[in-house]
Amino acid sequence: MNLISALNSVNLDELIRVRGAVVRVVGVIVEAQGLALPVGAECTIVTRDGNRVVAEVVGFDEGRTHLLPEDGSEGIAPRDEVIHDGEIPCVAVSHHLLGRVVNARGVPIDGLGPIPIKDKVPINNVPVPALKRQKIRIPVHTGVRALDSILTVGVGQRLGIFSGSGVGKSTLLGMIARNTALPVRVIALVGERGREVREFIERDLGPEGLARSVVVVATGDEAAVMRLRAARVATSIAEWFRDRGEDVLLLVDSITRVALAQREVGLCAGEPPTTRGYTPSVFAMLPKLLERTGPGVDGSITAFYSVLVEGDDQHDPIGDSVRGILDGQIWLSRDLANKGWFPPIDPCSSTSRTMNSVVDEQHLEAARSLVEKVAIHREIEDMLRLGAYVRGHDKRSDEAIDSLPQIEQLLRQKPEETSDFFETRNRVIEISRGTCRKGM
Repeated sequence: MNLISALNSVNLDELIRVRGAVVRVVGVIVEAQGLALPVGAECTIVTRDGNRVVAEVVGFDEGRTHLLPEDGSEGIAPRDEVIHDGEIPCVAVSHHLLGRVVNARGVPIDGLGPIPIKDKVPINNVPVPALKRQKIRIPVHTGVRALDSILTVGVGQRLGIFSGSGVGKSTLLGMIARNTALPVRVIALVGERGREVREFIERDLGPEGLARSVVVVATGDEAAVMRLRAARVATSIAEWFRDRGEDVLLLVDSITRVALAQREVGLCAGEPPTTRGYTPSVFAMLPKLLERTGPGVDGSITAFYSVLVEGDDQHDPIGDSVRGILDGQIWLSRDLANKGWFPPIDPCSSTSRTMNSVVDEQHLEAARSLVEKVAIHREIEDMLRLGAYVRGHDKRSDEAIDSLPQIEQLLRQKPEETSDFFETRNRVIEISRGTCRKGM
């Protein structure tokens, strides 16, 4: 009886805990002894004044474990206790997340009180096996004419929005978030300025868009592990809704800042820098994260990732890597943006790799015809400016000149405007046939 009483008095949580102590702090890296933990595990550092600092294991060397605290290394002293309780990194999820704004740990930051919890899911899930994924067959109605017309997106497709800074990526993402006809939206704002977070939620997303959305925020002043975690948490939330048969829209702004956060973590862990300072772990992380989205067994995750390319360089290393993983690319042109063209989508540089599977033949051929007309017009644009072009010598060039005003009217759209998918489809076909009336 004494033995049974003793066993009942044992705290099981204490049995699975791993304890260590801080021995060194170098910059933002905390070194601890007594911890035999894998990379990616979470620990809690208990400081002398009683504060609890969450840290992630990023490496180990000669019996020392390297930790990267989520809130910086300030206040951490030698011999501070480090505790690991055996849990894997998770986020709390439920349908009550819709309409809420949370941080990278899933804690609400909108002042609307706690969120009822239904489940906990790991933030480092593995992708759905390739042979269990559904085929992409149904178009997504984004309400953005430039996408629905010539870059039609399929349910479960993943696309990148590529551009330099200040061209309009966030505004376009807000349009997609408001207008896309999918029941659930999950939005990750990674590395954004604090001011821009509020502007995006109130101006670009709006009350109607927020009501059907979960917004995960990690601003640029937060630690690299929190910025990296925000993308993983947003993806895990999207996966939870997808696994319940929902078709989910996931927006990540931006995947470049996620890569920069991973680079920071890698450099702190001692990785050698490679192309433009990016560490090897960056290029290993990107496919693991991006492949988690797409079609699932029942539901799907349609994902848009904004990609901030340095100096509008189409050969930026992150842009190159992401472009090879995703199912399409949307290039935003600074030249078009400078002309007041919105959304400044370059039809000749953009592509949707699943469009031929989600639209009918008429729509597909008409879209190709419109892109061809834009490309032909660009070839003769200098001649037109100089007055050197003579009509009648080339029928295709004459058709491109005649069609361009209608094409421009189709592709240009105010941020607050939405458009019906089928009306857009019909206009594309009419323009390609030359039957679209002026002013439509």
